[in-house]
Amino acid sequence: MTTIVARHKVGDFDTWLKGHEDRKRVFAPAISSFKTYRDANDPNSIALVIEVTDMEKLQSIIDDPANAELQKKHTVLRPITISLPVDI
Repeated sequence: MTTIVARHKVGDFDTWLKGHEDRKRVFAPAISSFKTYRDANDPNSIALVIEVTDMEKLQSIIDDPANAELQKKHTVLRPITISLPVDI
């Protein structure tokens, strides 16, 4: 399992937040859990700390055109930036 950070902006935080259960359902095949953060200086900037079980599957879910309508509904703005851990 790998912990990643995914960041993106949203058009409206309250609308995006209402989609929490949709996110849990859509990402369930590729993750075990995630925590949600909101930028202190930009209320429409989101960070998710995600425990990933299948990175390829997660990327395919993010890129799946079938999920584009859900992203639009939740006001997700691209780009979605994924940060991977660095071994030091």
